[in-house]
Amino acid sequence: MVRNVHTRRFPGSRAELAVLLDTLGTPGDRLWPVADWPPTRLDGPRVPGTPAGHGPVRYVLEDAAPDRLRFRFTAPAGVHGHHEFTLDGDALTHVLVASLHGWARLTWPLFFRPLHDALLEQLLDRAELAVTGRVERPVRWSPYVRFLRRLGKIGSRKKRPDVRLRA
Repeated sequence: MVRNVHTRRFPGSRAELAVLLDTLGTPGDRLWPVADWPPTRLDGPRVPGTPAGHGPVRYVLEDAAPDRLRFRFTAPAGVHGHHEFTLDGDALTHVLVASLHGWARLTWPLFFRPLHDALLEQLLDRAELAVTGRVERPVRWSPYVRFLRRLGKIGSRKKRPDVRLRA
């Protein structure tokens, strides 16, 4: 069983975080780091049953509320569970809970987890930049994450903006 948690606190920023979360998967997404990762897309209205995904990862929306988005995995094969974004007070949290079967028991720790962790920390950097105007400690990709990205040619077709995260 995998339980993977990423969270960051933004004192006094709950309303701003709710606005950011509301854009997730939409054409005006202000949270997902699309300059470096395949964009996440919600393929319809924000209602339970709507398909969504990014790159090879597919899911279906299970619950949508102003303070929570929960998705159930449908791909890759062997990953059974969910992931969700929640607002709790002044914290934005992403939790992934899944049981792994077959090849996923190998691909999660070797490939997906390092990339997932880098992506989620970058997403939290974007939230921090949006609500505070700066990022105190921007995520740095490990050499292994850079290797995996080159190996899989992971990225977005969008040109990466030249943005300095530190003020």
